[in-house]
Amino acid sequence: MAIFISLPNPGGFENLRGFFAIHYLCPMQFSEVIGQSELKEQLVHMISHNRLSHALLFLGKEGSGALSLAQAFAQYIVCEKTGGKKPKKTTGQPTTDNRQPTTELSMFGEPEDEMPSSLDGTKLKDWDKKFPPQEEQPATSNQQPATPHDSCGECAACQKAAKLIHPDIHFSYPIFPKKAGEKSVCTDFIAEWREFTLANPYGNSYDWLQFAGAENKQGNINVYECNDIIRKLSLKSFEAEYKILIMWMPEALGKEGNKLLKLIEEPPANTLFILVAENDALVLPTILSRTQLVKVPQLNVHEIETALQLKEGLSFQKASQIAAVSEGNYHEALHQLQHAEDDWESMLRDWLNSIVKTGPVAQVKWIEEMSKNGREKQKQFLKYFTHILEQAVRIRAIGLENLPHQKETQGNEQARSDIEFAIRFNKLCGIEQQEAIIHELDQATYYIERNANPKMLFHALTIKLYHIISNKSVILMQ
Repeated sequence: MAIFISLPNPGGFENLRGFFAIHYLCPMQFSEVIGQSELKEQLVHMISHNRLSHALLFLGKEGSGALSLAQAFAQYIVCEKTGGKKPKKTTGQPTTDNRQPTTELSMFGEPEDEMPSSLDGTKLKDWDKKFPPQEEQPATSNQQPATPHDSCGECAACQKAAKLIHPDIHFSYPIFPKKAGEKSVCTDFIAEWREFTLANPYGNSYDWLQFAGAENKQGNINVYECNDIIRKLSLKSFEAEYKILIMWMPEALGKEGNKLLKLIEEPPANTLFILVAENDALVLPTILSRTQLVKVPQLNVHEIETALQLKEGLSFQKASQIAAVSEGNYHEALHQLQHAEDDWESMLRDWLNSIVKTGPVAQVKWIEEMSKNGREKQKQFLKYFTHILEQAVRIRAIGLENLPHQKETQGNEQARSDIEFAIRFNKLCGIEQQEAIIHELDQATYYIERNANPKMLFHALTIKLYHIISNKSVILMQ
């Protein structure tokens, strides 16, 4: 379990490592990845039934855990007790001692068989018709043991994979030249990458680049890195039976990525590509067409809530509040964790009451208090207000009983409080007014990110909200 510590950062991004400090390291196993239980089973099923393509694209939005899942999958493959060595399979060639003929079987299946290109179920159905699964037989003493559903976490291969030092698991990610004209490759940043990924497995590309010291430089996967990938994967594996390349954010590949096309299409034996992307529209189409798509869904409220309690030690109420507004993004949930002690509901209630009831004096007092907060707190407050508005729109459109995750929020005091707040807000203004307010909140967040004066911004926003809802007079205070 990784423990995150929020430390002051007066020295800028050079001291950012303090924010990602951890107490101890945990094995990168499927059990450590938040949620995604169905997808984990599908990945194990692909290996146990020899349906694994040599090029996978893990596609998941920020905070879904796609990178952690890819790392756990790689560890599962190299684990000495699961995928390190594969059993042999009978063939048509006789042997000299009249035993059943054997040959090595790759987990990628027979080369002449067409592999399924997605995990959405469409092509896998055709695959099952071509190769129907065998009926389960009663267990016998000669039968192979059931396929493990996770790496052991104890063998030498797992220990190395957990520390990101396994010689047959390679990583590629956005980088930048440390000096002008320098031909940088990812191995130049491997120490920083290991430190960042182990401490912040749900981080995004912006976090990574700032952690590595990019400042205003843009990260990409350059032509020198592509050449280095070709060189590394042309070598024999050192310890495991398979070589694995995990490429994080292939969106950073430009036209130079076309150098990898032949390698991806016709890789060396027992070589696996795992691309981890957030937006497939930004991935080179020539690379996209050569991969098998693995869709990583966003986490649900209950999964984030449970993870915050177990991994971060939050109370049930605070975990529920953060999970409710994180929108399936665990990275966003960790970001909000820095402001977990803030009572956004009370602040919002005071603001709205000053707008519709108490008048300018209360408004000025509230604006003075809000402007004392930092930009991140101001953005988180506006995000919470947007969350309440979205809940209000959903309730108005589909009804309270049809709200997503309604069953999960039963008994959740914070979620119930947010829903009650949204219901009362529906009495305050209509859906068109709510949409207008959401637009104004988005604009305010945009200007906060660009260092707008907070007093002027919240004064202007207060006036706009007054005009949007001035034809109503329902007070949100009980």
